Amino acid sequence: MSRAIFPEDIQVIGQEVAIRWSDESENFYAMSRLRELSPSAENTGETDLLGKRIGGVSGPQDYSNVTVISWQIVGGYAVAFAFSDGHRTGLYTFQYLKQIAE
Repeated sequence: MSRAIFPEDIQVIGQEVAIRWSDESENFYAMSRLRELSPSAENTGETDLLGKRIGGVSGPQDYSNVTVISWQIVGGYAVAFAFSDGHRTGLYTFQYLKQIAE
């Protein structure tokens, strides 16, 4: 049985967010990439009952100047980042953060 991992420390280093995990691993995320990959409905859209995508960002976006201004752990399973462009609705599960680090 595998143990759940969680962030033990989160820090901003230059234009990256560094996360040290409970399994002693570390990952570094470019702030612009975190913003681009936000799992929020605002970013990815939502699916109606018939499977049709509604909303979300269409086409390439330029997040190169967007920075992370704060974050908080949510419910022991996710991190909510607040970005300099006002975006703050994405919940990045710990599993998702490990996935996008690879």
